[in-house]
Amino acid sequence: MSTQASRITTNIDFDQEGFQTGTLRVPHSVDRSGYGHIPIPIAVQKGGEGPTLLLTGGNHGDEYEGPVALMKLLQRLPSLPVQGRIIVVPGLNFPAYLAGKRTSPIDGANMNRVFPGKRDGTITEMIAHYVDTELFPRADFIFDIHSGGQSFDHLPTLLVYPPEDPARRKQYLAVVEAFASPHAMIMDLLGEDRTYGAAVERQGKFFLCGEFGGFGTCNPKNLPIVEAGLDRLLHALRITSSTYLDLPASATSYMRVNGHQHYVFTSIAGVFESAVSLGDRVKKGDIAARVFNPHAPWSEPLELRFAGEGRVVCLRSFAGVEPGDCIAVLADDTSVR
Repeated sequence: MSTQASRITTNIDFDQEGFQTGTLRVPHSVDRSGYGHIPIPIAVQKGGEGPTLLLTGGNHGDEYEGPVALMKLLQRLPSLPVQGRIIVVPGLNFPAYLAGKRTSPIDGANMNRVFPGKRDGTITEMIAHYVDTELFPRADFIFDIHSGGQSFDHLPTLLVYPPEDPARRKQYLAVVEAFASPHAMIMDLLGEDRTYGAAVERQGKFFLCGEFGGFGTCNPKNLPIVEAGLDRLLHALRITSSTYLDLPASATSYMRVNGHQHYVFTSIAGVFESAVSLGDRVKKGDIAARVFNPHAPWSEPLELRFAGEGRVVCLRSFAGVEPGDCIAVLADDTSVR
């Protein structure tokens, strides 16, 4: 008997022409359902020969701009003439998405820290393994849409990964500029290689990510940036012959997160007061936040200061902090040419 590459099955035929909706069936045998599975919604639109674009949201379940923009795209997708294939999974970590949590309520895992996943792993690891072995290989271009979730707020920013090869870099940056986000940023995750993006890079595929808000809401100002960007992305990849949404574009400014100097962490527990706002430009030594001790409210707060300079692109929302919590992230202007 041959062994399936993944434990997850689907009723989608990825090579079938036209529009399909279905589910990814993640095996889940529990007390209430001995032979059950978790159905993760997926849709595919295919028309003739052309590139394949994979679009995912809900990698973290408390980030909503991606899922909402993708659900709105799905309303239009059956009527769009396409040349190529679009694969859409609006709520990738579906248990976390339904629970409104960053991590899965089933296994406690953060999907963006388990790639490449495991065939015989936990629920989250099985989903990551399916994405890595079944969806990534089918795609030419991949876009995973994020925001800050409940614990952070982000400037609306594409996270970009320009290839080193000059020809591929030029092709990639043309797509980034067609998306027309107000900001595009090269991120430094301090050596973290278990992310969705790191897994895509290992397969040599073109990849975009993005942070478009936070606070556990669907930001009404940032959602149109995602919707319009998706529309222009389809056109830039020549999957559609024109754009269909009359939404404004932005001139993209490029930024880079440069290692530990651009992160601010607290070393103590307490209640923090931010000294900056999202988008502020700061200098090395400026106060980032003050952390107060609720058990000794008469004590002077700990002042957290920036170790580098740049713009505040990410800011914590939860006032309660524990040692090691990230308070803010900076990025500085850069060139990608």
